[in-house]
Amino acid sequence: MSRGEHLYIIAYDIADQKRWRRVYKTLRGYGSWVQLSVFQLRLSDRRHRELMGSLDEIINHQEDHILCFDLGPADGKKEPRVTSLGRSFSFLERDAVIV
Repeated sequence: MSRGEHLYIIAYDIADQKRWRRVYKTLRGYGSWVQLSVFQLRLSDRRHRELMGSLDEIINHQEDHILCFDLGPADGKKEPRVTSLGRSFSFLERDAVIV
């Protein structure tokens, strides 16, 4: 059951170390760290809006940049195509959400 969840990749470039740490800690609460400044997330529409609002409050809009890529339904018939070189990569599976 997908619960309307989508897979997302978020990449960020934050100019200030303190804001970078806040963005990292916020994203860690929503998804899985993939590599430096890149997270993979599995979110409902509500959680996506909540996360984007939180990040919007943290960043400096003139200095920082966050990109959010929607890879489509988390439990779709086809997995998004991803090419991974080096370490293995797999999509997030549904885990229990602790609120």
